[in-house]
Amino acid sequence: MMQDQELEFARSAIRSYLQTRPASADTAEGIHQFWIRWPDATPPLSLVLKVLEGMRDAGEVESVNVGGCTIWRAAR
Repeated sequence: MMQDQELEFARSAIRSYLQTRPASADTAEGIHQFWIRWPDATPPLSLVLKVLEGMRDAGEVESVNVGGCTIWRAAR
């Protein structure tokens, strides 16, 4: 299914980004736009949020509230 491929692509891209830049943190919008080099049409932001929430549930990333914005980063 196409969405499964997009989910795995996004998950892999986020892991790779954090592996090379472990101190990085950004909003879901920033991650969607700058951390992931989408090969085709850019999927909706909701797809990246779904990936981030799954990664949070798995203990890979965490979200923190900074100035009313949710910021995502590698779990500490």
